[in-house]
Amino acid sequence: MLIGKPGPLKSGICKADEASITVRGQDLCNDLMGHMGSTEFFLLHLMGEPATKEQVFFMDAMLVGLAEHGMVPCVQAARMTLAAAPEALQGAVAAGINGAGSVILGAAENVGVMLSRGVTEMEERGKTAAAEAKRVVEELLAAKKSVPGFGHPLHWPDDPRAIRLLQLAHERKVIGRHTEFLEALSPVVDEACGRHLPININGTIASIMLDLDFPMQALRGVPILARTIGLLGHLYEETQRPIGFLLSHHAEAVVEYDGMKAG
Repeated sequence: MLIGKPGPLKSGICKADEASITVRGQDLCNDLMGHMGSTEFFLLHLMGEPATKEQVFFMDAMLVGLAEHGMVPCVQAARMTLAAAPEALQGAVAAGINGAGSVILGAAENVGVMLSRGVTEMEERGKTAAAEAKRVVEELLAAKKSVPGFGHPLHWPDDPRAIRLLQLAHERKVIGRHTEFLEALSPVVDEACGRHLPININGTIASIMLDLDFPMQALRGVPILARTIGLLGHLYEETQRPIGFLLSHHAEAVVEYDGMKAG
């Protein structure tokens, strides 16, 4: 049974034959290997055309900024999985990525949707960034929703990663409409919430990459790639200094049972 519309089976990404591998119109061995770094290749593979210098620079910075954040739930899930199945590295990585979920991995994409809509409506209505920011925040809060890209459970008063990315964006003069709108949102969010909510790294990832013409539909891939890098480091350490079962033991020790008594 065919699901969806019939059509030709075609892909513009890669073709491999007995003697060569062609990726996005370039010979993998002769044109890319030894000539292109992994971030540049990732962007070529994803977008289908050579990346700009700024796209590569900021993607590098963002992957570094997102790869590590301590013993977060996805790391614990991955390490405990490897402890129980030491032969299944790929399963442990998958457990970690699945454990991150949409709350972590989808955050930049959610910000991107908000910024893209806000910029479009601002231009269509001829509004200032401040006026459109006020409308967006009021609409979200009225619907009992948080403003994506703002707030962090750990970092205070600001997310240092977001501060650094914004600093680099200003220094390298790549600030565009999306980052200008993100910065216009900040004081409006603080006023509406009655307290300071910092711009977080997902806010800056979305705004800067959209300003650099990165596709919004691929924003979720940035934290997925970064988290995979971080998880592999933790999983290698797990093979050398195992703590997976210890994490489970500590959870058992601190979680109090309040269910029915036996008998």
